[in-house]
Amino acid sequence: MAQESPKNSAAEISVTSNGEVDDSHEHGFNRDLKHSLPAGLGLSETQITSHGFDSTKEGVTEAGAFQGSSAPPLPSVMSPSRVAASQLAQQGTGGQRTQAKSGPVILADEIKNPAMEKLELVRKWSLNTYKCTRQIISEKLGRGSRTVDLELEAQIDILRDNKKKYENILRLAQTLSTQLFQMVHTQRQLGDAFADLSLKSLELHEEFGYNADTQKLLAKNGETLLGAINFFIASVNTLVNKTIEDTLMTVKQYESARIEYDAYRTDLEELNLGPRDANTLPKIEQSQLLFQAHKEKYDKMRNDVSIKLKFLEENKVKVLHNQLVLFHNAIAAYFAGNQKQLEQTLKQFHIKLKTPGMEAPSWLEEQ
Repeated sequence: MAQESPKNSAAEISVTSNGEVDDSHEHGFNRDLKHSLPAGLGLSETQITSHGFDSTKEGVTEAGAFQGSSAPPLPSVMSPSRVAASQLAQQGTGGQRTQAKSGPVILADEIKNPAMEKLELVRKWSLNTYKCTRQIISEKLGRGSRTVDLELEAQIDILRDNKKKYENILRLAQTLSTQLFQMVHTQRQLGDAFADLSLKSLELHEEFGYNADTQKLLAKNGETLLGAINFFIASVNTLVNKTIEDTLMTVKQYESARIEYDAYRTDLEELNLGPRDANTLPKIEQSQLLFQAHKEKYDKMRNDVSIKLKFLEENKVKVLHNQLVLFHNAIAAYFAGNQKQLEQTLKQFHIKLKTPGMEAPSWLEEQ
């Protein structure tokens, strides 16, 4: 019996029952090698060398699906040498290319929409109006508290009361001026009538002449007094309807600031009395900021009102002193019949009167 020659175990090839070569071991080895390889590498690039005992050539076995094998078919893997490398390169540089194409980044906060700004202003105005209205109603019902500066409030009350009294004096002086104008106009007409009769009635020439001169003198003095009264009216009107009114406008702004201050002060007090948690703390901080802003506005307006009241009092005393002296001297000189004193009074206050009966020059005289 012949002896079998020794063989290398690596060169043994099993044959199946149908005569085909059994390469299941080789496929199992390839499958195990595929699982051990890193992701992205295909088995097609892995060269598996099998050495035969009688061959010096190296064979390259490509991993693929094996027909007839009991193992599940392996998915076909593309070589990553070109495709996978290009994909990785695109993933690495994709963000840079996207950023380069996108251009400068514009923040949403920098975009200002006029409609949204107007809507925000309307919202703030509505909220402020609601708070102030609620504060006013609470004060009128006696439920809300209000900030009071006793000294400043007393000065404002005196100013308003004086304004009403000055307006009454102004109306009476205007009435006196109107009546005096009518009287002067009547005296002038009466003097002209006496002068005409003096020329036509020889027997009563002197009597008509005396009365004509008297009425003309009274009319002249009346016009002088009328000039003084009108100057008095103009000065008092400026004081009442401009100077005092300007101060009262500042007072109104001060009172509006006071109402806003009290409204936001009340809101802050109500929030401080409530619970303090994550929801209420931001509201309390926002209310504190609004309260501080309106407090500064209220303090500023109060200071402005105090300064204006001080200057108004000084100006009022000076103006009324001069005007009352003028009014007194003019009335006394007129009714005393002291024409020289009456004219001196007007010169003292630099009052210029129009010449009686003087009209605007015609267009021929202006040429």
